[in-house]
Amino acid sequence: MDSILSSATTFRFRNLLLSPSFKTHSPFFHSEISIKNRVKKSNINSWQKGIFSSSPIKIYASSQSAPSAEATTNSSSIPSVMKAWTYSDYGGVEVLKLESNVEVPEVKEDQVLIKVVAAALNPIDFKRRFGKFKASDSPPPTVPGYDVSGVVVKVGSQVKDLKEGDEVFGDINEKALEGPKKFGSLAEYTAVEEKLLALKPKNLDFVQAASLPLAIETAYEGLEKAGFSEGKSILVLGGAGGVGSLVIQVAKHVFGASKIAATASTAKLEFLKSLGADLAIDYTKENFEDLPEKYDVVYDSVGQGDRAVKAVKEGGSVVVLTGAVTPPGFRFVVTSNGEFLKKLNPYLESGKVKPVIDPNGPFPFEKVNEAFSYLETNRATGKVVIYPIP
Repeated sequence: MDSILSSATTFRFRNLLLSPSFKTHSPFFHSEISIKNRVKKSNINSWQKGIFSSSPIKIYASSQSAPSAEATTNSSSIPSVMKAWTYSDYGGVEVLKLESNVEVPEVKEDQVLIKVVAAALNPIDFKRRFGKFKASDSPPPTVPGYDVSGVVVKVGSQVKDLKEGDEVFGDINEKALEGPKKFGSLAEYTAVEEKLLALKPKNLDFVQAASLPLAIETAYEGLEKAGFSEGKSILVLGGAGGVGSLVIQVAKHVFGASKIAATASTAKLEFLKSLGADLAIDYTKENFEDLPEKYDVVYDSVGQGDRAVKAVKEGGSVVVLTGAVTPPGFRFVVTSNGEFLKKLNPYLESGKVKPVIDPNGPFPFEKVNEAFSYLETNRATGKVVIYPIP
């Protein structure tokens, strides 16, 4: 256990850890802020001010200066432009640009405007940038980003429950592959439908909260679609990844799995056990499909569908997130829903289900391109988070 906690493999769970040998630490938050004249202790650095847009991206010329960082952030003094990462053409990391003068649109009646504190990256972000689903995408220019945590600074006229000052988190795109927003979470502000958000769990900081929405909703909804229930067994392929690490925990603590097996590389086997896996399979030494035990559900988060179907019981289900689908496997794409986050909040606030943040992060806002380069190596443990966002 101690060997995987040293140097570059120390996991930043901060007060969330499953094993006593994982010690807590956090450099993340240490300042006080004021939002709409509401002063409170907070775990975030002072913010620069800006604004987010949901209309076609417009970037002002550099001669049109951005508002002062001293501007008060509330609904009566929201500045007209913000900093945001954008890309105008599909491609690799090189197409990403950090812009300082992105136009701010009006918030729609069913939306809230969030001052973004932290955001997280997902494989779908770079697959979108590569143009993997351009036929159904909102065409560039684009501000990327699905996962967000932050503070509500403005509410639309039809918003029912959220109010200014609420600390929230969520996946901002209801349909992951169908017309995702042109304006994502990698910006100072973002506009999001109320129905896609939930109040941030009280025990989590913004970095931890930002790491969760898309991954935990994918874990929970995928298990539901597979008909998973108490007493069933599951094999998780890619158990140390952003989704896989949450599938293990959700299967155990929310659904009541009877047995959980998961695959990872040699260095991450003890980590799988700390998450709740009963059997940790070293994929560098064993072929999971050749093992004698079969499972009610196989959850494939890494694209090994042809092998996954060999490890499932007759009549079982195989959830496939990426790669080719072989029957009885089925393709699963998450639908963002704040109600799922609300349902899962008690498990997060009790500490039964815990965020997993890659130890190489969080990456600062100005290094989003480096964070994407790292994520695209497919070597991340848990989630890659961006913080602080000015």
